[in-house]
Amino acid sequence: MLRSTVGELYDRCVDFYGDHTAIVHGTRSCTYAEMGTSANCLARALQELGVKKGETVAFLMANCPEYFFCEYALAKIGAVRVPLAVLLSPQDHVYMLNESKCTTLIYHESMGERVAGMIPGLNTVTRFVCVGDSVDPDSGHLLLADLIDRYPPDPFPVDIDPEDLAGIYFTGGTTGRPKGVMLSHRSWAYTYAMEMLEFGFGWEETFLYLTPLTHAGGCLTLPVLLRKGRCVIVDHFEPEVFLETVARENVTMTFLVPTMIYVLLDHPSLDKYDLSSLRNIIYGASAIAPDRLKQAMQKFGPVMTQLFGQTEAPMVLSALSREQHIVPDPEREKQIFSSAGRPTVHTELRLLDDDGNEVPRGEAGEIVVRCANMMSGYLNNPEATAETVRGGWLYTGDVAFQDEEGFIYIVDRKKDMIISGGFNIYPREIEDVLHEHPAVRGVAVVGMPHEKWGEEVRAIVQLHDKSKADEAELIAFVKERKGSLIAPKQVEFWDEIPLTNLGKIDKKEIRARLMAVRRE
Repeated sequence: MLRSTVGELYDRCVDFYGDHTAIVHGTRSCTYAEMGTSANCLARALQELGVKKGETVAFLMANCPEYFFCEYALAKIGAVRVPLAVLLSPQDHVYMLNESKCTTLIYHESMGERVAGMIPGLNTVTRFVCVGDSVDPDSGHLLLADLIDRYPPDPFPVDIDPEDLAGIYFTGGTTGRPKGVMLSHRSWAYTYAMEMLEFGFGWEETFLYLTPLTHAGGCLTLPVLLRKGRCVIVDHFEPEVFLETVARENVTMTFLVPTMIYVLLDHPSLDKYDLSSLRNIIYGASAIAPDRLKQAMQKFGPVMTQLFGQTEAPMVLSALSREQHIVPDPEREKQIFSSAGRPTVHTELRLLDDDGNEVPRGEAGEIVVRCANMMSGYLNNPEATAETVRGGWLYTGDVAFQDEEGFIYIVDRKKDMIISGGFNIYPREIEDVLHEHPAVRGVAVVGMPHEKWGEEVRAIVQLHDKSKADEAELIAFVKERKGSLIAPKQVEFWDEIPLTNLGKIDKKEIRARLMAVRRE
């Protein structure tokens, strides 16, 4: 059994690879030793400020070297990190901070105005630390750089058990309330180990991070550092920046969601750059179109690695390796390209029907797994925990079948989650907002297939008699309250929303009607 904590894994990297470059961000870079010094100074500073083992500390920041320092520092002192996705709304952030009882918020200076607006709604946050050059002296906020400069790199020792919490990651729920997934040091240690084993990490990789370090990107940092690699970070995705960075830094690995792959494949400058250094493109977070995957193989070469997982068991429930993407038979290739690979070496996987019985090979059932990196449960939600984890098995909510060679094919989700551009979107959140509009009588939100985004959000709206609203108005209504990520891409107006015989909204019927129109 792995007994390492996240802090100990960082320590190992610093001890072994001190003078080598660990992080590159634009013109900035730092060695492993410099990363260790900054993190340990910050750890001591937080302890002197009163942050204790088990306290929750939130991150609201863009991709930057300070993310590494903060994650490392909190792991060393036994505090619990709570990463916040910058694309969510301030209301979501306030809820997450209050639900997790965060005492400290570390934020990037670009988020300063947002944080100021959030403060009146915060119940437990007493410390604010800014990643930037300056803060309002009257705000009482601290500068992270000042904390690193003022304190020595020797945090007080803390006894940390692998089962202690390392982080709380919020994910959506069918009720519209995000759920806090509690992940222990044990969970992360096994996640990193399985990623190194299953995703093809080599020694001294140069890994380019474009997705948020607060989420998927951050799951893939320690596997690089543990193998003496360089982490090249960019704070957002732009195709030209990606291509320039790969060529300039001789990037060997990266992680992309399918939408990013589509944008790159369609970019007019793709062939102008030398991308020959790329030996591994990890992709996942949403389904990829098989034809586009084939196009990516033709353009980038046999360098694609697929992952499938969920927040409750990060990243590594199944994988499709680079070698498994190479299939001589065209018909079998098409099948494999639509699969999610095989279960990873630590994953016991079963497919169950609604009665809890295993289904035969080739038949669809819910994916149920038992693995070493499972969550400790949902924060403050024992009912949801008991529903999701039963008898030591994690019920994923994904429906799939498995072929005779063990490849998994995800065909549906038991819940109505929409995955658009690699982000999870929950219809109930949008439905609740649209119901606030005075003209809306009824609403149903579903995901529809989309070539670029994987799925797009479609809202079906029934208006009150004699009320008026148009598509642009309702999209703007949601965007203002929940952000552009959550807002529907299309709104259709129907006279009636179909219901089941139990009076529930019949989303199966809605999707069938929309698909029928799509085929016409």
